[in-house]
Amino acid sequence: MAQVIKLAHTGAPEVLELTTVDQAEPGPKEAWIEQDAIGVNYLDVTQRQGAVPIALPSGLGLEGAGRVTAVGREVRNVAVGDRVAYALGPLGGYASGRLYPAERLVKLPDSLGFDDAAAVLFKGITAQYLIKSTYPVQAGTVVLLYGAAGPLGQILASWARYLGAFVIGVVSRAASVERARAAGCGEVLVWGAVDLPAEVARVTRGRKADVVYDGIGRLTFAASLDCLRPRGLMVSMGASTGVPAAVELGTLNAKGSLFLTRPGLAAHESQLDEYRERASDVFDAVSRGIIKPAIGRHFSLADAALAHASLERGAGAGTIVLKP
Repeated sequence: MAQVIKLAHTGAPEVLELTTVDQAEPGPKEAWIEQDAIGVNYLDVTQRQGAVPIALPSGLGLEGAGRVTAVGREVRNVAVGDRVAYALGPLGGYASGRLYPAERLVKLPDSLGFDDAAAVLFKGITAQYLIKSTYPVQAGTVVLLYGAAGPLGQILASWARYLGAFVIGVVSRAASVERARAAGCGEVLVWGAVDLPAEVARVTRGRKADVVYDGIGRLTFAASLDCLRPRGLMVSMGASTGVPAAVELGTLNAKGSLFLTRPGLAAHESQLDEYRERASDVFDAVSRGIIKPAIGRHFSLADAALAHASLERGAGAGTIVLKP
């Protein structure tokens, strides 16, 4: 038997219900994983709320780590007993055990525990594609990064600094400034306390940012465009304050021939080789101390609703990990 979190309809955290299901036999290309740790991501919250539609009824969760206990007859890349992790779908990570496509399981280095793996893989792959594919960050790049003190922001700041970038972090409260600095930000600005475009221009001596990573959305979008240098790239990668309004193409021209993109994780790891390469890069960055798994709090799987409520309140600086 396995414990699984399900939701029949979208809404508040209380729609998450703990159920029990029988363990299923793996199909030819599947593996059964007994999970030890499950990463909670803000995407899970938006799916539960209905802001990101999913087919219902459904499980939830896109990231987990554990041990393989059964494999299908065609599986060759993992074996019973292997320590593994995964990121992205199919949904169903909020479970004590689950079936998963075996080819998308990645073996864990001996040095990486289950909790740290569940805390870093999804966010690490996100950071990896943002700074190596969406915009190739390198020495001298000026990065403007919102949410710099949060779990994803800390990984992005640390990795971008390692690559030689100057990172300007944006946080929502003064209490988060030092955490953003410790993560790698050379300058930290508090949203609402300053004129952001003016401060970015001052800090960079008029150059402004080469790339903006904006996970906030509607509230910050206009200011983000004004923080970019001519031909800079605006990366709209989240919408915690709502989806930004449509942009007139002439606006991008008027503000300096700006580029605009809205990247997503699925398009950057749906190809198996690419997914494995990104995961390997994340594990290497962890082993070299370039990025660090940051666990904010543990919740039991049965308390998934409480975990979501905590994430929505912005409580804690690290990733929430569910424990079956």
